[in-house]
This record gives sequence, structure tokens and C-alpha cells, in this order.
Amino acid sequence: MPLFTTAPKSICLLRLSAIGDVCHAVAMVQAIQKQWPSTKITWIMGKIEAQLLHDLPNINVVVFDKKSGLKGMQAIWKQLKHQQFDALLHMQLALRASALTLGIKAQYKIGFNFKRAKEAQWLFTNKKIPDIASSHVLDSFFEFASFLGIDKTAATWQIPLSEADIEFAQNIIVDNKPLFVISPAASKDERNWLAERYAAVADYAVAQGFQVILCGSPAPRERTLGEQIERLMQTRPSNLIGKTSLKQLTAIIKKSALLLAPDSGPAHIATTQSTPVIGLYGHSNPKRTGPYLSLDNVVSVYEQHVQKQYNKPLEELPWSTRVKGEKIMADISVAQVIEQFDKLTQQKNRL
Repeated sequence: MPLFTTAPKSICLLRLSAIGDVCHAVAMVQAIQKQWPSTKITWIMGKIEAQLLHDLPNINVVVFDKKSGLKGMQAIWKQLKHQQFDALLHMQLALRASALTLGIKAQYKIGFNFKRAKEAQWLFTNKKIPDIASSHVLDSFFEFASFLGIDKTAATWQIPLSEADIEFAQNIIVDNKPLFVISPAASKDERNWLAERYAAVADYAVAQGFQVILCGSPAPRERTLGEQIERLMQTRPSNLIGKTSLKQLTAIIKKSALLLAPDSGPAHIATTQSTPVIGLYGHSNPKRTGPYLSLDNVVSVYEQHVQKQYNKPLEELPWSTRVKGEKIMADISVAQVIEQFDKLTQQKNRL
């Protein structure tokens, strides 16, 4: 039985981070908007994530800076003190996010069930989604919508881009070549692939007539990785690491033929733009966190390592089990990635 049989007046969504997860959540919240266009939606999200999603159509985006601590929470509570929501979707498994819910007024506070909740999230909710079957994070997010009463639909995304963003991306293109974007850095260095292997694949792409673009954040560790790849290449890429906004990056990805990345935000941004992704996975389960529309293109060594480390079949391990180790990604070969590159580019040529 759904929680609502008619459209509620207002819903608050709490999903602060990270880029990939908020991209998953966009599909879910826009499915709610399609079925219940009259429902007013407020979304509390992180500062960085808001750079990409601040102008989502018909959504009141409330920005929470995670570094602001209790003062930041109090500012959110003050901003929302006159609002009583019909439902709060608590979709962040973190104690800080749970603490933030304490000052938000809602008839129903909905979270994950006991089996999937972490950091005692179940103590902060009065309704739990029953889902224990969905493997991908996006599917588990859609279970929140289903619990409310939204019909199940295919995931789609509408992330606004300005004319200036699109023009920026267009000006990057040289000689009308197809773009191959490499976003080499994950959130932790151990989840990155090897610089010399990125360089080898990049040179291969150039030989196939592609323009290679390196992208990423301004973080020093990401800039360093990009510089290493650039030095190791036989050809010169367009190194835009730290030189784009998230909107500009999204516009570039939208115009790209293909993206190569480990488990990171740009891989999921690409999914929102229908750009095929070659995902590189070793530490997390690609069936849970992989690029949703490109799971068949993932190169993964996760399965072999997780079963070896825990000495159990994959189906007997918890939903979010991670592999540990600094050299896991070295088991992904250049040949495996080029195989996926060839498969995807040949598919595009046939269309």
C-alpha cells in the first residue's frame, strides 16, 4: 500500500552528496515531478553538488555546507522553520545528515530499512522502505519514490545547461573530432587506475581519430595525476583538469562520444547526458555503484578480489562490501579497456 494515494502538498529530500549519488537522485525526484507536478519539492544538498543542480526545474534547492557544522544546521532549520512537509526522504547514510533531520518538520520521515541503514539512521526515521532486493544505488533510490506511491518508470534526467556552458564545450572541439573524455581520479588515490595505462589508452584513442580531454577538479592530487598522464602520452591531450565548472564539464561530457573513469562523479554525470562510459572498478561493486546505463561496458576486478578477501561468494556478502588494498586497480589491463573502447566506438559507427 503506497504512503500517499493522492499527490502530497510538499516533500523534502535530504541527499547532500556525492556527485554520483545526487545524479542518481535527480532521476528519482524528476519521476516524482512527472507524476505529481503539483507537489512542491525542497532538496537539501551539499555546496559542491549545488553547483551542478542549483537550477533544477521547480525544485527549491537548499544548500548545506557540511563544513559549517552545527551553525550550518541551525541556519537550515531557521530557513525551513515555517514549513511542515508531508514527507522527508532521508536518503543519506551519515550521522551528520541524520542530525540535520532533527530540525526539519515532516509527518513522515522515511529512510532505509535496518538491513541497509548505517550509522543508526533508522533511529531518525518513522518509516522505512522495505527494499532489500535492489542492487544498484539508483534502484534503491527509486524505491523511495515507489514507497510514496510513484509508478515505476525508466530513469531519465533533465539537468539544465546554459547557452554559455554549451558554447564553452563547443569551443573545446578541434577540427570537428569526436571527443574522448578521461576523468582519471576517484575520491581516493587507491581507486585510480595507473597513469601510464591512462596514457596508453589516450594515445590509442588519438590514433583512432579522437580528441582526448582530461577532466577533473582543481584538487592538487587530481592536477598531479593529469600532469603525469600528459607527460607519459606520445600525443598532447586537452588538459582541462581544474579549469571547468561542473556545468561546463557536464556540457563537455554531453558533446563527447565516450568517457573513461573510475568510480567517480563524472561517470554518473555522463549517464545523465546519455554518454557511454567505460567504468573502471576494483574497490566497489559496479552492480551497486557503476554507471547506470553503461554497466555492460564496465571493466571490473572487484568480483575476484572481494571473494578472495572475504572468502565468501559475492551473493553472501553485504550490499556495500568494499575491497581493500592499494594495488587492486593494477589488475585492470590496457587491453581490457581498449576492448571496451573498440566495442563502443564500433557501435556508434554502425548507428
